[in-house]
Amino acid sequence: MSTTKENKVRVIAICGSLRPKSNTRKALKIALQGASESGAETALIDLREYDLIFCDGKEDESGYPSDVFRLRDDVRNSQGIIIGTPEYHSSFSGILKNAIDMMSFKEFEGKMIGLLGTSGGAMGALNALNGLRTIGRSLHAWVIPEQVSIAAASKVFNPDGTLKDAGIEKRLLELGRQVTRFSFLHANEKSLEFLKAWEAAPVNPG
Repeated sequence: MSTTKENKVRVIAICGSLRPKSNTRKALKIALQGASESGAETALIDLREYDLIFCDGKEDESGYPSDVFRLRDDVRNSQGIIIGTPEYHSSFSGILKNAIDMMSFKEFEGKMIGLLGTSGGAMGALNALNGLRTIGRSLHAWVIPEQVSIAAASKVFNPDGTLKDAGIEKRLLELGRQVTRFSFLHANEKSLEFLKAWEAAPVNPG
């Protein structure tokens, strides 16, 4: 299912890696390709390009750099989010955690989220993905069941960023497609009308 021009959704990918030749970034670009093929407007949120401070919990944000508010706007103006991270010490990256901590329900609530993780080891990034799934739920987002964990990531990419493994490429493309599909259905007026009618329907006694 592809979206129409009138109902186009915006799907972004947040890269939780600062490495110049990040495998996570390469994987996210392929996932975004799947989203684009399904009719989404796409954008890569590369945290290397944002001047963020360390989250300090201050109520007065007047001294925050403008990129904090740019990041919030970029995420808030999307319907679907693909979050990618390398796995560090059985968790997701610190730069990603800090970026998420700089945001709130306003950016994530009700959004469709897809997850992907990369790892240098053979075990993949399941621990990092499980942690992100918990965060997604806590922010009242819809984390889709499909997720991609890439083990030994340095060995699966060609120098040009393409994948040697067609199976992983298929899964990444499908991740982007599913985030787009679910985002479209969630934002579609007919779907919202159905949900409202369902919620208003009398309880079935039998």
